[in-house]
Amino acid sequence: MSYAEEREQNIARNRAILADLGINPLRPKCEPKENLRKKVAVKKRKSPLPESDVLEEPPKKVCRIADDSNEQGGTRRSSRLAGKTIDYKQEQDRGVPEPITFKRSQKLKVGQVKSKRTYDPHMYGHIPDVEVGTWWATREDCSNASVHGPWVSGIAPGPDGAYSIALSGGYDDDVDQGYAFTFTGSGGRDLKGTKTAPKNLRTAPQSSDQTFEDRNNAALQRSVDTQKPVRVIRGFKGKARSKYAPSEGYRYDGLYLVKKAWIEKGLNKGGFLVCKFAFVRMKGQEDIPVNDGGDDESDE
Repeated sequence: MSYAEEREQNIARNRAILADLGINPLRPKCEPKENLRKKVAVKKRKSPLPESDVLEEPPKKVCRIADDSNEQGGTRRSSRLAGKTIDYKQEQDRGVPEPITFKRSQKLKVGQVKSKRTYDPHMYGHIPDVEVGTWWATREDCSNASVHGPWVSGIAPGPDGAYSIALSGGYDDDVDQGYAFTFTGSGGRDLKGTKTAPKNLRTAPQSSDQTFEDRNNAALQRSVDTQKPVRVIRGFKGKARSKYAPSEGYRYDGLYLVKKAWIEKGLNKGGFLVCKFAFVRMKGQEDIPVNDGGDDESDE
């Protein structure tokens, strides 16, 4: 079986799994269109033209006047401190600095400010002051907003399930129907990456089986049992295969529940196993906008 044939077979199976979860009532009859953002061109500053072609003479240097107030061998002072009495002993006594290890040992509490964040991302449900549909330009911005903490990893694990995931491209046989989607877990790739892109897990091919012992996959498996809501952000990399992905940047699409977790043969040359998960969107949230460039998987 060719790669394309195996991919279509996997996609058909994933669509059947989502259909069994009954997502049609969640999808509105009239889906809103995405509001495209206009890119503002940055104007370059023009250097002012000289009023005349005659070159001005460079400013002349002023000779430094020696300060006779300091005796030879005395304390050297700055000219701006001339005539002032300075207590150098008090200036140097700044106290004992706090150990770095003590600062690093202080853990962030819910609602406590850290870096640019207002809230701790290690909480379940919506982040206060962040509405569904909020858009960011980068993953760093998503992290600063506490919606999805990791900058690279697609899963943010927690003790009672995953806090959030980033849906951006994913695997070729994953299906994104907006109000439900399949998601492939993490692991099974060489930590060294490739020769051209070392330490890049996204470029390394699958070299071993994924398991539920992986902390990220284990968190999503716990989400099936606890039914804790998972925050989902969608990225622009998925727009080629799904009309629900944003045309650019990243968008918060609300809370989902992980309804199913299983292991199957992955779409890779080695036939290694991968962990799969089925997500369904919770009711009572803003409709998801659609783009004009993605495939309409929901109608197939």
